Amino acid sequence: MLQSFARWPWREALRTLRERFAQDRLGLTAGSLTFTTSLALVPFFTLVLAIFTAFPMFAKMQGLLQAWLVESLVPEHIARQVLGYLTQFTRQASRLGAAGLVVVVVTAVALVLTIDRTLNAIWRVRQPRPLAQRLLIYWAAITVGPLLLASSLAATSAILPWLGGAKAGLGLVGALVDALEFIVLSGAMAAMYRTMPNTHVKWSHAWIGGLCVAVGIALAKQLLAAYLKSMPTYSLVYGAFATVPILLVWIYLAWLIVLAGAVLTAHLPHLLAGRLRRSQGAGWGFELALESLRLLRHARSEPPHGMTAEVMARELQVDTLQLEALLQTLRQLQWLGPMAAPGADEPVWVLLIDPEHTPIAPLAARLLIDRSAATERFWQAGGWEKVRLSQVL
Repeated sequence: MLQSFARWPWREALRTLRERFAQDRLGLTAGSLTFTTSLALVPFFTLVLAIFTAFPMFAKMQGLLQAWLVESLVPEHIARQVLGYLTQFTRQASRLGAAGLVVVVVTAVALVLTIDRTLNAIWRVRQPRPLAQRLLIYWAAITVGPLLLASSLAATSAILPWLGGAKAGLGLVGALVDALEFIVLSGAMAAMYRTMPNTHVKWSHAWIGGLCVAVGIALAKQLLAAYLKSMPTYSLVYGAFATVPILLVWIYLAWLIVLAGAVLTAHLPHLLAGRLRRSQGAGWGFELALESLRLLRHARSEPPHGMTAEVMARELQVDTLQLEALLQTLRQLQWLGPMAAPGADEPVWVLLIDPEHTPIAPLAARLLIDRSAATERFWQAGGWEKVRLSQVL
């Protein structure tokens, strides 16, 4: 295990995280998610309450599960106050009429759709799932998730009497509770990374990202608790209202960790593949497209007559996410197409054109230089329409 950690490209992983956070402005995205989460927190707990009300067999565990969730996801310094606020607001929200219930549901679903859009952007997915399909999947997750969690708690009935406490129980019981929290959080994050992006994500990669998020959340809780104990600035300034800014700071930190885990999961294929080529300035996309087309032209003579994106990325020594975006561009030109291959988890990309009769102009216009009134004479003088793809390859 120590040798595996020694071989892990820590420097490359940190460099990738820094670059992606800057390029995609994920700090601002975490702020947006914090705002959406603060609005959807009460509606989400209201939905969970309604689900438990519909299943009497879980009614006795309702308060226990809510307390366990809050204590697991929120630092202990504010967990009790947050639980009290959520319980109070949820009881008031349960008296809403039909119009109020619709607003509650829409707010909760809006949070899930925001997460979906963010993760698809991290994975460079240009075409998300249809809205109806997304709503069906996420509604099933919202309804089934709490029931599965309650079932797991019921299976550990031997330690249920200790779960209601302040988690101060030490020894074997405390270790089991902490382990259960860690596994549940890791599994939830892995499931989110695996299912939300509209692309193929390996379970092994999703679990690595989920484990990293669980470790990061645990460390962040300890650091935030230590900071609040040593420097009680919020309590001195805000008094009884201090729970609100502390909760907002914690939600923001938690989203930063979740987004970092998503970036790590998305880039795991190329991180494990070793050192990669980076973007080399103007024309890099055009150059990479030509190299990809050259690979697929050679691969069309033997079964499966194409390559998966992962194999192509390994051959070209580039990031899989960057190559996926390029493949979608070539697909829009109808030069490539994905095909299902027997025994393959992801589609095989095959060449759909004859390079001998295909002009290079459409690819140059898409990736090299736009064809506009200002560049029309350049295009005419260059004779791009007469150049065939086979000549360039």
